[in-house]
Amino acid sequence: ALGVLVYGGFHHVGAVGLGLAATAMLLVIARTASALYENMRLLRATQQEALTDSLTGLGSRRSLHAALSRLLADGAASAPALFVVFDLDGFKAYNDRFGHLAGDTMLAHLGQRLQASIADVGSAYRPGGDEFCVVLDLDPANGETRIAAALTALAADGEGFSVRASYGAVAIPSEAPTPAQAVRLADDRMYAHKRGHRSSAGAQTHEALLGLLRERHPELHEHLRRVGRLAVVVGRRLGMNAEQLDELRRAAELHDIGKAGIPDAILNKPGELDPNEWAFMRRHTLLGERILAAAPALAPVARLVRSSHEHWDGNGYPDGLDGTSIPLGARVVAVCDAFDAMTTERPYGRAVSPRDALAELRSEAGTQFDPDIVEAFLAAAEELRPETSGAAPERAAP
Repeated sequence: ALGVLVYGGFHHVGAVGLGLAATAMLLVIARTASALYENMRLLRATQQEALTDSLTGLGSRRSLHAALSRLLADGAASAPALFVVFDLDGFKAYNDRFGHLAGDTMLAHLGQRLQASIADVGSAYRPGGDEFCVVLDLDPANGETRIAAALTALAADGEGFSVRASYGAVAIPSEAPTPAQAVRLADDRMYAHKRGHRSSAGAQTHEALLGLLRERHPELHEHLRRVGRLAVVVGRRLGMNAEQLDELRRAAELHDIGKAGIPDAILNKPGELDPNEWAFMRRHTLLGERILAAAPALAPVARLVRSSHEHWDGNGYPDGLDGTSIPLGARVVAVCDAFDAMTTERPYGRAVSPRDALAELRSEAGTQFDPDIVEAFLAAAEELRPETSGAAPERAAP
């Protein structure tokens, strides 16, 4: 009996031990399954985020390329569709003026309007920045009305701003049998459209302002034209694209437009300016910004004009910006403007030789000028001839 009791006791303890082990194993299995489920949920969420732009809810760049790959899976034999790239004009000026939060709100609003405008025939995407795309499941020959609706959806106006869109459309697969070809061709056409916008609006205003300067201050007009040519050469060496070079040239040619509002007695004074006159003279960048900002197409140029007399060390005007807080284009204009001013006759001083002007740029690199811009200017010296050749200097306003 005692043996049976003892055996039974050990048997009972063993059963309890096995039960605890099984329970522990079940807990481990349950926790593993829970972790696996959570990881799978996170993976799905991450994949969904990768396919969706978090700001607008539209498809992302990855989603766009997946859609194009599906549509063009059969290459030239694929069903016809229309691919359109849109890039906002005037959004950067809006973002700079009202802030990034307002800019994000604007992008989300425009994205929703774009999707609504084409929802019955396709999908909208935001690859990034202020760029949008649509893929339309229709005969490209019938796409004009849809593109017009999309352009209307991407337009916004308000006090002091105007946002529009340039676009590039590609018929697939007839014009582009692969996704890469479709994207490249659409981008090319979009930038051509953007340049056309500038030639019809910004360029007309630009030339009108230069014409005003030519009538009132012909020497200043010639100076600005030379600075524009110099700036483009330096900008190319810095790797600027066509859009950036166009903006840089306009800023270089209009950076002294505010001097049209400075009295001739100050502008052409042969001697040194007194403190009050200097204070008046330094208002010309603010006047220039105000003049240019009145034309929405020149709003990005106005920002560069305002900062064209800032110094690398922070001792310039009107805002005392320093280093890379000064816009890149404004830093380029500052170097080119200084070189041309030094090598031309001025009411308050004689011209110096190009060699001496280059030496002065070197000495001021790191104080008045961005050292990298000075290096790019020096490296471009051969390409800049005859601009830096030492030809007979022309008289220019200060």
